[in-house]
Amino acid sequence: MSISAHALNRATLARQLLLGREPLDVEDGIRRVVALQAQQPASPYIALWNRLSGFDPAALDTALAGRHAVKATLMRLTLHAVHAEDYRTFREAMEPTLRGSRLGDSRFTASGLTVDAASVLVTDLLNYADQPRTVAEMGAWLRDRLGAPLESAAQRMLRQYAPLWHAPTGGPWSFQTRPSYVAAGTRPVLADPDVAAGSLQTLIRRYLAGFGPASVADMAQFALVQRARVRAALTALAGELEQLEGPGGTVLYDLPGAPRPAEDTTAPPRLMAMWDSTLLAYADRSRVIPPAYRKHVTRVNGDVLPTLLVDGYVAGVWRAVAGGIEATAFHPLSGSVWEGLAAEAGSLVAFLATRDPRVYGRYDHWWAKGLPGAETRLLPGD
Repeated sequence: MSISAHALNRATLARQLLLGREPLDVEDGIRRVVALQAQQPASPYIALWNRLSGFDPAALDTALAGRHAVKATLMRLTLHAVHAEDYRTFREAMEPTLRGSRLGDSRFTASGLTVDAASVLVTDLLNYADQPRTVAEMGAWLRDRLGAPLESAAQRMLRQYAPLWHAPTGGPWSFQTRPSYVAAGTRPVLADPDVAAGSLQTLIRRYLAGFGPASVADMAQFALVQRARVRAALTALAGELEQLEGPGGTVLYDLPGAPRPAEDTTAPPRLMAMWDSTLLAYADRSRVIPPAYRKHVTRVNGDVLPTLLVDGYVAGVWRAVAGGIEATAFHPLSGSVWEGLAAEAGSLVAFLATRDPRVYGRYDHWWAKGLPGAETRLLPGD
């Protein structure tokens, strides 16, 4: 069975709740979309606003405060918000990647600590972090524990490897620029290859449910794991998955019965969050981002700007400004499309009003440097 590029786009939109907002609570919504990229504190909120009908940001505040949803270093070695019940499996799946990239990083090995010594240190650190601890508190604890200061870069590598959750530090988006950490409430099994392999199988099932159909390269990119590990997991899952032929003959995998809407299914406009996972979950980013626009959206330092989604594809970028949402389209848009974007902008302005009307303002320098656009409009709030 074959599937077209446009049908792949629609499958992604359906599974990511972007063909229509759905009446789910926050916890169910997070599980449906698998994980929300969260290095910018506002992004999980805006991501859920795009996906859930009647989304109340206070519900996400509550889920994070109650540790039903948690923020931690996971897939692609970056911060994600996930359901607390998923954390252990996701972290175990990521163990070989995190161990190699963090404890094997030259900034950590320069400390003189071996991997075995670090493993013991992590156990003690988690016991210390039985309550939220700041970076300064952890640094002081490490100094006392080791008898000498540990370089800040090495500390960062250790924190990113250890099973730590970010502890909420306050509004407007639950987390502020100075993080605090607390030991994961559900401790993953570390350094066990069999556990990591089994957990990766679960992560792949969840990934396909939220982002499939997908290739080996896509799955490896989503989690940033070796393709050999993905292939081994797919071999173990062979009886559970379907294979399809994608564009160019690419072999794609999927869950039987997973949503695959017709390629002519209508896709409503959306104002996507910075670093929205939908834009980053594939090796082939053209599923959602036209290749000509990728460099405009993903900047040289890795910042992924908030985007306009039109007919399921990135068509421009947006930012919050005084008076509303400034939308820059990379190609001409019809009047009806602008009307749809204006309606979304009005809703977004109202959503941001009591939290952070100038959300993402710290990234305005990308606009100051110039962004190519066919047209820029100010879309006012209601």
